[in-house]
Amino acid sequence: QVQLVESGGGLVQAGDSLRLSCAASGRTFSTYHMGWFRQAPGKEREFVAAISWSGIGTYYGDSVKGRFTISRDNAKNTVYLQMNSLKPEDTANYYCAAALSLSIPGLSVPAQYNYWGQGTQVTVSS
Repeated sequence: QVQLVESGGGLVQAGDSLRLSCAASGRTFSTYHMGWFRQAPGKEREFVAAISWSGIGTYYGDSVKGRFTISRDNAKNTVYLQMNSLKPEDTANYYCAAALSLSIPGLSVPAQYNYWGQGTQVTVSS
């Protein structure tokens, strides 16, 4: 079992930056691939970014490429999402997720992840 707790959300203006954190407890964090998803009201959960267990492989959704960066610190059991140049359309509840095994075609599929956090709200005003 893995417990995930997100933090760092808030209300910002367009163009600002935020860094989200996801702290993990439970089984060995470094064995999990990690992902960030987001969900706005009335919309499906959207893939944002993923990182391999080693941190070597990183992957991004098209809408955030070049603006968001995912990273992890296995010594701290934490994964991060640095969000720059935020836009109003980035407004959503952001979730981190953990997967024991993940194929590249499957990394954007929520059902491929085993554990989820409760989410942290990000609101970007125009």
